[in-house]
Amino acid sequence: MIRSIAAFCILFFSLQVPAQDVSLALQKTPKLDAKQRAEKWAHISSEVIAGFGAGSMRYVLDVPPAGPVKADWAVSGWKNEKVHTQIVIASKKALQQLIVTPGDLKSNNGDIIKKENISVGFVQYVITDEFRNGCGYRKPENFDSSLVADIINTNLSSIAVEKNNTQPVWISIDIPKDIKAGIYTGSVAVNADKAYRLPIRLQVLDRNLPDPSGWKFKLDYWQHPAAIARVHQLALWSDAHFEKMRSYYTMLANAGQKIITASIVDEPWGHQTYDDYPSLIRWTKKTDGSWSFDYSLFDRYIAFVMDCGIKSQINCYSMVPWKIAFEYYDEQLKRDTVFTGAIGTAAYDTFWKTMLVDFTAHLKEKGWFEITTIAMDERPMKAMQSVIALLKSVDRNWKISLAGAWHPEIEKAIDDYCIASKWKFPDTTLNDRQRAGKASTWYVCCTEKYPNMFSFSPPDESVWAGWYTAATGMDGFLRWAYNSWPKAPLKDSRFTAWPAGDTYQVYPGPLSSIRFEKLIEGIQDFEKINILLETYKTNQQTEKLKALRAALATFNIDQLEKKSARQMVEAYKHLLNQ
Repeated sequence: MIRSIAAFCILFFSLQVPAQDVSLALQKTPKLDAKQRAEKWAHISSEVIAGFGAGSMRYVLDVPPAGPVKADWAVSGWKNEKVHTQIVIASKKALQQLIVTPGDLKSNNGDIIKKENISVGFVQYVITDEFRNGCGYRKPENFDSSLVADIINTNLSSIAVEKNNTQPVWISIDIPKDIKAGIYTGSVAVNADKAYRLPIRLQVLDRNLPDPSGWKFKLDYWQHPAAIARVHQLALWSDAHFEKMRSYYTMLANAGQKIITASIVDEPWGHQTYDDYPSLIRWTKKTDGSWSFDYSLFDRYIAFVMDCGIKSQINCYSMVPWKIAFEYYDEQLKRDTVFTGAIGTAAYDTFWKTMLVDFTAHLKEKGWFEITTIAMDERPMKAMQSVIALLKSVDRNWKISLAGAWHPEIEKAIDDYCIASKWKFPDTTLNDRQRAGKASTWYVCCTEKYPNMFSFSPPDESVWAGWYTAATGMDGFLRWAYNSWPKAPLKDSRFTAWPAGDTYQVYPGPLSSIRFEKLIEGIQDFEKINILLETYKTNQQTEKLKALRAALATFNIDQLEKKSARQMVEAYKHLLNQ
């Protein structure tokens, strides 16, 4: 349950968004009543506590921090790696203005990691709910709701803290790739009820992490451009809309995103999202019965996203949408109309083949055909087989993506195959796919309680995903969606269907989240694991190779019933920073 209405109202004000009725979040009995909360604060000896907590924690707003709060932060990292933790301020009295200011980090040799490489973000709270049965439409009043720490707001220079509240602050260090290895020390200044100086000791190892564009991890978070237009109140596809999208797509590229989500029909997922999902291609049936296809928006959008740094692959959704209804403009009727012919019928094949022949030629002209796929998402077997046959009849070099269950019958035809976490690629199949240069990845959605990236999920489940990808020998991870926001995403991460936070990983701004930053940590770990495995094999460092392989062998999803993701990750992190 939401435990502090006053604090929640201040949160609304600090986010500069209009207030909203939160009565649906107040349907169940709070886990702690006012007396119990007061008793917890009474046990805190200091009026204000300020120190380093853990990046793996979601601190509760109106109770004292669980776990230790340390006076300093000691951390190791590779060159070009981003490392992070949280500063925690717990106050028994109101603080009018909390300010956190990092300083330079210096080595004994005089080398400097400038303070501009250190970012500070105030962690803020949204309404979340619970997993319960996972998928399926839900009424908010039927689920226990609470405030959860998730937003990382780097746009605020200061924040007020209510009496008997805990305020986390996310701090990240981007280690320069050209810095010398060594020990760097410095501090963060915290201005709360008084001035605090919190020391940092960073050990930069003599190992290099590639730039995100060079990461081998294949990240696929589906983008939703119309949602950005709506929350920023911009005309869809206007110049201002494209300008606003740039910061979101650059943020995603810096997380290692490899794939552009491109809709070639209206509503490829049957309008399950709060916002529309319009086609980037305008289909027109002319009065003489011929067809024309306007690719101008498609071309502009793809070129734009590539310019933001996402350029490895274009996934086109979809010939197999969740609802078989393809909208086009009919010049003779002078209106939009819909084709509903069933997949596999002659009418369907004729409808699509005309478009595919034209689209193939256009992609080749643009130089994009080799990186473009027709993408399918959890569709029936017969429908997929029919579409595969149709595509190959147009051009045998068409590539195909699939996110769904394990289907050995069509595996060889799928160039980019993403299986649900309940499945595994057979070892021989995975090896064959890697030799053929085919991508083999995995995903989670509303079905899986763990590991997952809901707004209430333990943060280290995002890190765990990187380790699991390395342990299984897969190439990467997919999740819908990057930014399919509900009505008021800065305040309420719940949706009419699926557990809270399922539809988005970052917030309007753009603002990052704890779960998104932890995913980046997991991807960095994946890269480090694979670099070390190759290094140890090349240098015949048998004991180190054996230890890392033994650690990876423990990363099975079933183990999360017995141990937390945090326990599993923390048990082996040291192997990456020796």
